[in-house]
Amino acid sequence: MEYKLVIKGRLDGLNEYTKANRTIIRKGKSIYYKGNDIKKDNEEIVKQAIEEQLRRLHIEKPVVLKFAWYEPNKMRDHDNVSSFGRKVIQDALVKCKVLQDDGWRYVVGFTDDFYCDRENPRIEVLIVEQE
Repeated sequence: MEYKLVIKGRLDGLNEYTKANRTIIRKGKSIYYKGNDIKKDNEEIVKQAIEEQLRRLHIEKPVVLKFAWYEPNKMRDHDNVSSFGRKVIQDALVKCKVLQDDGWRYVVGFTDDFYCDRENPRIEVLIVEQE
């Protein structure tokens, strides 16, 4: 079986996430890194798309994830676009219980393709069950 997830817009890139992890936020006596907020915000975007499109899907078999990244322009390099995005998307798929885990046993591979779509930037994820 194959399942498609479409995330509208774009997620933050690895550069933004790395910079945020170097930014300290102080709240009272507590100190934390802004990277936590960026990861949570991006995960919420993905989780909302999962809940709308995949609802109560639970996949038992190993999968291959095929990512298609549609950027509004060519300003960000491929690795910046996909590396943080893949992490956030896989974590959200696990948190929404679509996947049991995102380790080697359950995600046996992934591919990335990159496109430019100024009017409709998005991320399409094809989840392909393996035998």
